[in-house]
Amino acid sequence: MFDGLYDIDWSSMEHAYGSAGEIPELMLALRSADRRERHQALEQYYSAVHHQGGVYPCTTASLPFLFELAGDPATPDRAAIVGLLVSIGTVAVEEAEQEYADLVDFAGAAAVMRARAQAFVAFAADADPLVRRRAVAGLGLFLDDADRALALLRERLAAEPGLTERLQVLNAAALLATRLPAAWAATLAWLADLATDPATNSAIDPGTRLAAVVHRARCAPEQIREETVAAVIELLRELQHELTPDETWWAEPPSRMSPADGTPPQVLAAFDDLDRRDRVHALTTDLLQTFHQALDARVPERTELLAQQSCSRDPGARLDAIRMSGELINTWRGDHGLLVELIARHLGPAGQEGPWLEVAAEAAAVLQLCHPIAEPAREVLAAYVLAQRTAHGPQVWATPRPRLARAHQQAVLALARLGDIRAVPSLLAALDSGADDWRAVQVAGCLPAAADQLVPRLCERLRRLDPGQSELRMHAGPVLSALAALGDRSALTLITDTLAATIRHKQWPTTCAVLHALAAFGPAAAPALTQIRPLTTAANPDVRSAAVAALWAVGRDTAEVLPLLHDLLDGDRVSWLWEAADVLAQIGPPAAATLPRLRELADDDYEWVSVHCATALWQISGETEAPAVLATLLRAWERNPSTGTHVVACLDRMGQAAEPALPMLRMQLALPRRIGRWEGIAEDEELQRAGRAIIGRCT
Repeated sequence: MFDGLYDIDWSSMEHAYGSAGEIPELMLALRSADRRERHQALEQYYSAVHHQGGVYPCTTASLPFLFELAGDPATPDRAAIVGLLVSIGTVAVEEAEQEYADLVDFAGAAAVMRARAQAFVAFAADADPLVRRRAVAGLGLFLDDADRALALLRERLAAEPGLTERLQVLNAAALLATRLPAAWAATLAWLADLATDPATNSAIDPGTRLAAVVHRARCAPEQIREETVAAVIELLRELQHELTPDETWWAEPPSRMSPADGTPPQVLAAFDDLDRRDRVHALTTDLLQTFHQALDARVPERTELLAQQSCSRDPGARLDAIRMSGELINTWRGDHGLLVELIARHLGPAGQEGPWLEVAAEAAAVLQLCHPIAEPAREVLAAYVLAQRTAHGPQVWATPRPRLARAHQQAVLALARLGDIRAVPSLLAALDSGADDWRAVQVAGCLPAAADQLVPRLCERLRRLDPGQSELRMHAGPVLSALAALGDRSALTLITDTLAATIRHKQWPTTCAVLHALAAFGPAAAPALTQIRPLTTAANPDVRSAAVAALWAVGRDTAEVLPLLHDLLDGDRVSWLWEAADVLAQIGPPAAATLPRLRELADDDYEWVSVHCATALWQISGETEAPAVLATLLRAWERNPSTGTHVVACLDRMGQAAEPALPMLRMQLALPRRIGRWEGIAEDEELQRAGRAIIGRCT
C-alpha cells in the first residue's frame, strides 16, 4: 500500500505550516489500530495539508496513498478517508480553471480525481453505508461521462433504503448538472419526475420529493416560481410529521473550554462560537440551506419558508431555522419584524431543559446580533430574563449549568443592547462575581441610565488589571470603551492613571485605547493634557495619531493642533491621512490652511483616504467645495461599496447641496443586499435611514 511513499521528497514541499516532511507519518497513522492516533492524524492533515480547503502540491502527491487507504477494507475509518478525498476533490474541481502561484495545485489534484473516478463508483456501492454516504458526491464531481454518471446516480437512488443516503444522491445529481452542461437537461427532467405529485408517483417518499424540488431549483434558479416555494413548504410540513427528532446533538453537555492554560476566555468563547456555527442539528438543514441560497434575495419567500421551519416539532430543526433566520436578517434588507417575533417566541418557559434550552439560547444569541432591529422582542426578552432570575435565583448568570448560563447571558446581552435597564441586575451580578464578566463589559456602555451602578464596577475591573500583561488590550479595551460610552467623569482620574501605566509598560495598543477614551470625554479630560502632549511626537505611529486626535478633542486649541495635523497629512501612513482628516473636519473653517493638501488627497486612489479628505473639505469650506466633494464621494462609493456609510453621513451633512447624489442614493437604497463598511445590520440600517432622509429633504 505504501510502496513509493518514502521515495517522494516530501521535505522539499510545503503545506500551510511549512515543510510537508511529516506526511509519510500521517499516512501510516491513518491506518493505525489506535483510534486516537488515527483521529489526530486526520485532524493534522485537515489542519496543515488541506488547511481551510487548501490544496498544495504535497496534497496532490498524497492522493494516491489516500486512495489506497480508502480502497482497502482493512483500513479503519474508511468513510473518513473517503470524505477527505471528496473534500479535496470538491475544492480542486471548483478552482482548477483558475490560475494560481506554484504554492497551490488545484488543477493537479482535479486531474488525479478525474483519473481515479472509477474508485468512487466502487465507494458509492460499498457495503458500508457511511462510505456510500461520503462517496456518492464523487459521482457528480469527478466522472466526465455525463450519461454514465446520471445512470449510476439513478441506480444508487433506487438501491438506497435510507433517506440520508438518498439526499446525498440527489445532491450529487445537482453537482453533476451544474458541472457538466451535457448532464443539465436530463438531470432536471429526472428531478422534475421525482418531484411530481404523490398521487401519480406514490413510490417516492416526501423527503426525496423535497430534495428533488430543491435541487432542481438549485440547478435552474431562474425557473423558481411561487408554486415552487409553496411545494417546498408543503413537503417540509409533510416530512416533519414523519421524521423522528435527532436527540444525539444534545445528549452530551456542550463544551465549555477551561481557561486553565491561560487562554483568555474571550478567545475560548470565540472558538466555541465557531464550533457551534458549524454544527447541523437536523436532517433537512443542508437541503433547506441550499434552497435558501437558490432563493437568494427573495426575502418574503425565504421568510415564509423560515416560518414553517420554525414550527417544527424537532428542536434541532428549530435551532437551525433560528440561525438561518439570523443569517437572512444580517445579509438582506427587508421587513424582518415577523422573523424577529418568531425568534423571540423560542424564549420559552424559564424552567425548560434539554434541547429546548439550547434553542432558547440560540434565539437570544441571534436577537443580540440583530439588536438594531430587535425592538419587537424587547418585552419577551425582559420577561424571559426576569423569569429565569425568579426560577433559578439572582445568580443565574453564574450558574455552572452551561446551557442555562448561555441562555440567560445571551438574553441579558440582547436586552442590554436595546438599552433596557432591566438587564442591569444580571450585569451587576456578573461584574460582582467575576463569572463571564467580560461579556457584561461588552454591553455596559449601552446603559447610560445605570452609569452610577456600572461605572464603579468597571473602574474596579480596570484597576485590577496588570498593566504588564501581554493581553492587556483585550481586557482593558472593552472597559475603556464602556467608560467612554457612559461618560461618567468620576472615571477620568483612573483612566488618566491607566494612560501613565500603559506608557511605562510600553503597552502601545492599550495606550491608543486610553487616548480614544479620553477624547470621548472632551474638555472634561483636561487634567490629562500634560500626559497627552508628549505622545503627539511618539515614535509609535498609532499612538502619535491617537494623541493628536485626543489633544484636539480635549484641549480644543487650534493653534496647537494644526501644525501636528500638517505633519500627519504629510506623512506616509495611510491611517494618518484619514485620521488627520477626521480631526480637521471637526475643527472646520479654522483649518482652511490645509485645504490645498486635502484637495490633493481627495484625488487619492485609495477610496478611504479620498472619502475622509472630501468630508473634511466640506466641513472646512462648505458650498465652494460641493462639486468636488460630491464627485469624490460618489466615485469612491461606486468603486468601493464599503465606503457607503461614511459617504451617506457626509451627504446628510451637506443638506440641499447633496441633491446631485440622489440618483446614486436611490440606486443604492434599491439594492436588496445590506451594504456599508461591515455589511451588517447596524451600519446598513443607519445608511438606509440617512439615505431616505436626504431624499426626502432634497425632493
